[in-house]
Amino acid sequence: MAAEYATFGLAPAMRAGGLLPDGDFRVHRDFVDFIVDGRPLLFRLSDLDAVSPLASDVPPAIFTAQVRSLLLETEAPLPGGRYVIYGCPECEDLACGAVTAVIRQEGEDFVWRDFAWQTGEHADLDLNGYHGIGPYRFPGAEYRAALAALLDGSAHTRRRVLLIGDRVALLARLAAALRTIGIGADITRDAGDVPADELRGYGAVAFGRTVTEDERAAVRRAFAAAGVDVAEVDGLAPIVPLLVAQIENALNRDPAERRRLTHLSATGTAADVEVTSPCRVRLTAYRLDLLRRTHTTEIHDGVLPPGGHRIALDTRAVKGESYVVARAPGSVLVAAVVHGEPG
Repeated sequence: MAAEYATFGLAPAMRAGGLLPDGDFRVHRDFVDFIVDGRPLLFRLSDLDAVSPLASDVPPAIFTAQVRSLLLETEAPLPGGRYVIYGCPECEDLACGAVTAVIRQEGEDFVWRDFAWQTGEHADLDLNGYHGIGPYRFPGAEYRAALAALLDGSAHTRRRVLLIGDRVALLARLAAALRTIGIGADITRDAGDVPADELRGYGAVAFGRTVTEDERAAVRRAFAAAGVDVAEVDGLAPIVPLLVAQIENALNRDPAERRRLTHLSATGTAADVEVTSPCRVRLTAYRLDLLRRTHTTEIHDGVLPPGGHRIALDTRAVKGESYVVARAPGSVLVAAVVHGEPG
């Protein structure tokens, strides 16, 4: 099959970490994903839990070597001119399985073809080939420029949040939770005391519900004076996992076509979710009772096809002040539960 021209780009992505219901721990990984014709290549691989070799937590020398490998400046790491495109996020061992592809240069163009799932030294295209993916022909100048930006730092993204509020214990727990998933967090009541150079390092500012409008305005003026376009988060409730999800969503500046989750709303009986590609979606409900205690209920955990889906909710799990969090690889959305059908 002839390789058709496609656009090539890169975008920040993540594999969220945290504790699973069975007690196991998932490692958080920030990485750079490949954008083909405007959409992440990983989206074409359905519910694959994997990261690209361009991960932010690898030593600089290894990261540089991975970039230069994709530029074909070094020998292919696998027989047949094959390169790892996505690998295991936990150990990066080929034995766990990896998506590989042949990368070749044809004239000025770079061609990715013969994608396969590989667990050993050689790939079996008949048995494990991704026959619906590729081949892709990328214009050489565009391809080189995107990868070169990783080496000069121009692809940097801000994954840091400034927390504004007076509930010190809650903010401390929130900051600790954010740091475990690779998001830097600092706490202050007055952003005017923060140097402009530091403010420029934040991608979001989160306000507690007790922060007054005058205090919010002062924070906005401080960021404006520093020349920072920062996302704002209004904390919905004193529930740490809920606030984490709000902040994750605020830090995600990807356009809709690069997100797997594009809509979430919830009533007292059902949640409506829209996804752009086949992926695993987890829905969790959080409820505050009359004593302001948090109750957590897992609503759904399974692969959904592209399109809109209505998922039934247990009315006992979302009575009163309640919220729903939807998670898919690289995407998270939060919605307050609206009780009673709109008139």
